[in-house]
Amino acid sequence: MTDSNQPSWSTVWDDSPMGLFALKPGSETACAAMSPAIARRKLIQTLKNAYSGELGAIQAYKGHRKSVSDPAEKEMIHRIEIEEIIHRERVGEILYLLGEGPAIHQEKAMGMVGKVLGFLCSFSGWFAPMYGAGLLESRNIREYEEAAEYALAAGHIEFLDDLLIMAEVEWEHEKFFREKCRTHFLYRWFPKWPVPPAKETIRKPFLWVNYPEGPLRHHLNTEAFAL
Repeated sequence: MTDSNQPSWSTVWDDSPMGLFALKPGSETACAAMSPAIARRKLIQTLKNAYSGELGAIQAYKGHRKSVSDPAEKEMIHRIEIEEIIHRERVGEILYLLGEGPAIHQEKAMGMVGKVLGFLCSFSGWFAPMYGAGLLESRNIREYEEAAEYALAAGHIEFLDDLLIMAEVEWEHEKFFREKCRTHFLYRWFPKWPVPPAKETIRKPFLWVNYPEGPLRHHLNTEAFAL
């Protein structure tokens, strides 16, 4: 049973003359009509956001991991923390290959936010950190999906596999936190973020693309991550 339904497509704003267009079920990608230059710019901005966002998540998970007492949960949060570190490293590499780097102001802001959230985990009980993590991970899924769409439209199919793997791993993270939250009595009173579509839908818009295997496959085994 799911908390809500979410379609496996989204609406994307484009500042090209085409304006607004939507990814309909069965279409290849929401960014198919976007110019390579615009797609590249959006890809870089999305990756900068993801790079700094991962820093905040890593800092928060350090405090979160220390605050839980259950050994299995502590191990799982540590695993998620490590996977976010791998994500950040790979996103940084992709930015470098695109001739770009992180946004310094974002790095400082998200690093501080992550440290504060990690510190507060020791005082807030386990539900609030789990809820916040699940909400953020649900957004991270779409962030990496969008990055893959922009990469395709920009002609950078060499990044597709890694970006889709990161979306799939974030999908597993969201699932863990959401299922944990559902065991707490407070969950029924809190707003529910949309439950992501099945993990298989992440790659569906890209099945027609013959993209190469990315280096992340040597670091992350998403199939073995099933909970």
